[in-house]
Amino acid sequence: MIVAGDQQLLKQINRMALVRQLCGAPGLSRAALAEAVGLTKSTVSLLVRELLDEGWLSESELVATGALGRRATPLRLDSGRLALLGADLGIGGARVVATDLLGTVLAERALPYPDPADPAACVGLIADALVAMAAPGGALAGRAPLGLGIGVPGVVDDATGVLRYAPHLGWRDVDVLGRLRAHCAGTALAGLPLFIQNEANVAALAELEFAGQVGADPLIYLSIGYGVGAGIVVNGRLLTGLYGFAGEVGHTILQQGGPRCSCGRRGCADALIGLQALMDAVYGQPCPPEPERLERLFAQAGAGEPAACQAVEAAGRHMGVLLNNLWVAFDPMCIVVGGAALRLGERFLAPGRAVLRAYAEATQLPAPVIRTPHFGANAIAIGGAAMARHHLMRPFGGQGAGWLPRA
Repeated sequence: MIVAGDQQLLKQINRMALVRQLCGAPGLSRAALAEAVGLTKSTVSLLVRELLDEGWLSESELVATGALGRRATPLRLDSGRLALLGADLGIGGARVVATDLLGTVLAERALPYPDPADPAACVGLIADALVAMAAPGGALAGRAPLGLGIGVPGVVDDATGVLRYAPHLGWRDVDVLGRLRAHCAGTALAGLPLFIQNEANVAALAELEFAGQVGADPLIYLSIGYGVGAGIVVNGRLLTGLYGFAGEVGHTILQQGGPRCSCGRRGCADALIGLQALMDAVYGQPCPPEPERLERLFAQAGAGEPAACQAVEAAGRHMGVLLNNLWVAFDPMCIVVGGAALRLGERFLAPGRAVLRAYAEATQLPAPVIRTPHFGANAIAIGGAAMARHHLMRPFGGQGAGWLPRA
């Protein structure tokens, strides 16, 4: 790819290089920053002053080193003046959050849909909630919002930023960002940078940006809800593929000739592991994705009801096969297993870990770490905020068409 840029872009790249360096190594002085990123001390001093003024950075108390000359002033991300917004446009309802630059939740709301079959109404719902957060006297309390990220349960076309297909909502070709921008016109969020991605991708970015872990890259976030998807992070970036379809592991084949999937094939991960498949197995087909029936499944599995437990444990074993396939395909340091299926607990997770452990023992190779998310029910909404931070801190790196800058 041939790339060109002007002086303003170069300056923004350097500014965000300083911010990213302080994300991983808070407390560095200006001199240490200059050495770490390879810029001159005078350039770093100028850029730091701008970042301090804008609310990105803050200074700590001076550090006494015993050396002659001016004492070093530690720098950190400022958690008090700016905000990031995130939204989870889920299947049963939506969630919105506001966080500081470090991922601490400042405000959150759960929003039931008025009509899940009406995309315009659902997008309008989250728009109204976010505008209320940013309004004078709202939850942001005078903080300046920097950007908004949205996680959606379907395929996002990176070339256009359009939600192409959300199978469990029945939505096709929905311009979520365009609708959101129209709702926010004339409000405090007008012109805000907007980002959209598949829910598993944004949840992976939450773990990358906000979990504070070092050495967890490559990382895979395996999201198991009504369907199955994965967010894949390699070298600090999402792997989205040519058209944004990378990570659609719900349609990898785990069992040749297995149960029919909604995509028309047989034996897909969706049809063997997803909560929709579990409800179909326990209650018979067709079984619509009703929240009441899903709660019944969770309750029966928790109570040890034989049919529910048998289906859950079988799904867990199939998940172990999928974990092995992700391991050998991407060699990650960590696979985070998240999504609503976590409510099934160890009855679901333990068989998956056992299957992966057996494969690892057979090859005499160490399997990746398998863990659950840091952010619970807010993982996708917080991931939306993390996605905004991720892209804003990387002004030169191909955000994709899902990134819509300020008008």
